[in-house]
Amino acid sequence: MRRKIPSSTSLQAFDAAARHGNFARAAEELSLTEGAISRQIARLESLLNCKLFDRTGSRVKLNPVGARYAHHIRETLERLDRDTQYIMGMPEGSKNLDIAVLPTFSSRWLIPRLSGFKSMYPGITLNIAARTDPFILTGSGFDAVVHFEHPAWAGMRMRFLFQEKLVPVCHPALLTNKNARDQLNELPRIHRRQNPEAWHNYAQESEIVLDNPAQGVRYDLHEMAIAAALAGQGVALVPRMYVDKELSSGILVAPWPESEHLSKKFCLVKPRETGINEPALQDFEHWLLTEIG
Repeated sequence: MRRKIPSSTSLQAFDAAARHGNFARAAEELSLTEGAISRQIARLESLLNCKLFDRTGSRVKLNPVGARYAHHIRETLERLDRDTQYIMGMPEGSKNLDIAVLPTFSSRWLIPRLSGFKSMYPGITLNIAARTDPFILTGSGFDAVVHFEHPAWAGMRMRFLFQEKLVPVCHPALLTNKNARDQLNELPRIHRRQNPEAWHNYAQESEIVLDNPAQGVRYDLHEMAIAAALAGQGVALVPRMYVDKELSSGILVAPWPESEHLSKKFCLVKPRETGINEPALQDFEHWLLTEIG
């Protein structure tokens, strides 16, 4: 069955007219005549067999059907433009991988190491997107995901990468000469919003008394919590691998024990079926495992 897809000219005319609420301004934007815009809208309405605008004299206004259609068409045109720019920017003969990763893993671990990947595999362009929550990989447009274990990845191919373990860290200026275990109860606590029980569970595991484990500010990302700790705003419970550099340099300190149970398994998640990018994906997987050691 032949698809009912309007012409790109009609869709661009409709999108411009919907945004401006005026055929004349739409015509100016697209370097067309107002009559040409009107004809393209009429062709589109004929194809859809419904009106998209309410017309009062020379004025036009989207009706409810037109407003709904305009929303979807705008998203489609924007996505088509992004995809076109993406293909135009691909060097001839290059391989491209689109990888989704957790935001802090991307900024704190992956991106700082990518120069090594580019040196080893100059023919592979690695595109990184941040995804905080698990999602359905099939049909997402991503070649793979670096994320923690989750039921959303059921049926996918998974390769274990590392175990993320949390440790409290703070700016050294916050510490006094008193016992660090006792002082943890007095310092402001920094929470990650998605893991509100972390401090409570840490107190139970470490047997460090915290009068009110839930007290303190909340941030969405580990990256934000680390930034707050660097600014001397309190103690953040974060993965050690994200702050190794700061701990080594003394910018942050961690005089408290690392948690053994507050941890997550991180994996490289790949689609069930191999695709045309499988060789490049295998190279990326090999590099990841080598870097993690």
